[in-house]
Order: sequence, then C-alpha cells, then structure tokens
Amino acid sequence: MYKDDRDEEMEIDLLEVFHVLLHRWYLIILCAIALGAVALGFTKFFITPQYEASSMIYILSKTTSISDALDLQLSKQLAVDFETLAKSRPVVESVIDDLGLDTDYETLVKTINVTNPASTSILKISVQNPDAKLACDISNAMSDETANQIAKVMVTDKPSTVEEAMVPKNPVSPSLQKNTLIAALAGAFLMCAILIFRYLMDDRIKTEEDIIKYLELNALASIPINKGSKDQSGKKGKGKGKGKKAA
Repeated sequence: MYKDDRDEEMEIDLLEVFHVLLHRWYLIILCAIALGAVALGFTKFFITPQYEASSMIYILSKTTSISDALDLQLSKQLAVDFETLAKSRPVVESVIDDLGLDTDYETLVKTINVTNPASTSILKISVQNPDAKLACDISNAMSDETANQIAKVMVTDKPSTVEEAMVPKNPVSPSLQKNTLIAALAGAFLMCAILIFRYLMDDRIKTEEDIIKYLELNALASIPINKGSKDQSGKKGKGKGKGKKAA
C-alpha cells in the first residue's frame, strides 16, 4: 500500500513538473534563441575560419617488384612508418624553407594530418590554414617532400603523386549551424533546469491539495479571492489577484 502511494505521488510530481515547463514554454524558447544568437554571432565574428586542402601520393615506387608489393600491402607497419615520416622534422622544416613560411615546426605540424585510407597504398596529406591558397600550397609541398624522403629512406624511386591539392572554396570549421544548434539546445536545457529547480525549492502552500499532500490535514474551507470585487457600497475594491485561500 505504501509503495503504491509513493509511486502515485511520484507520478503526480512528474506531471506537475511537466505542467511547470509547459506553462513557461516561452521562457525556454527565448533562452534557446538568445544563446543560439550569441553562439552564431561569436562564431561568425570572433572565430577564424579554417580551410582544408588534401593531396595524395602512392607510397610504392615504380621499381618495386610484384612480390615486394604484396609484402608491403600486407604490412600495416609500413603505413604507420610513412605517416610518421611525413610529419618528421626534416620534411616539415623543408616545406617551411621552400615556401618561406613565417612559422616553426611545432606550429605547422599541428595543422597537418596524414592518413592511410584502408586497404590502399596511398598516403593522404591534409592541411588546415586560415588562408585557403596557403593550405593548398602547403599540402602539395608536403606531398612532394614526403615522396622525396620516402625515396631517400627506402633507397628507391620517388613515389608518384595520385592527386594534387586544390584551393578549397568553403571552410571546414567552424560550423555555424552546429554551434548555433548546440547553444540553442544548451539554452533550452538551462532554462528547464532553472524552472525545475525553482519548482522543487518552492515549498509554499497554495491549494487544498497541497494541504492534504504535504501537511496531511483536511482543508475546512476555501475562500475565493477575486480581483476587483465590490464591497457593500457598490464600489470596486483593489483586489490584487484571483484565486482561493485555503483554511
């Protein structure tokens, strides 16, 4: 019996919380719009767009035999070695010197991403930069210098270029839509949390049901409080609200 009463009370509380949120739906929407607008403005005016350009090279040279090629394709370590080689200091610093970049190894290497697509002998070199043309130039220079370094280390011919980088037209980050949506959802969640917290902290007795539920007493009577009620002389009173006062 006690368990049923507790479950019923919990169900009523959840319904009350839902009604509290539903009654203040406009606050939830306003908070979502406000934070979404702030995120949109901040992303658009204060975050520098980043462009990404990618080039690819074939990591096997023309002089590699068929038997060697099969062995190399089965070796996962080869791809890992070449990925590490592409981001090595000699390669990156050579690119800095060739392009005359005003940066250092530690800064430039953070903008470079080298990957080996699954089941391929291709090395993909992607570079992000606020300047779209510079991102393209760095990616192509990285591919060329990486191929030179592979040929030097493997003592073989220089690997071929599969695809040169093109100047990107659109930035890859930041995403206006994503940042705005996340901020709007965060704003709605924040307002819901505030409304629920205020509801849980509000221990005032407002209705006859509250007296029975929280004080476990029976309400003897309820006095309606009407706004603008008239007194015996027929004059309109100064009522401040409309409702009932339990006693």
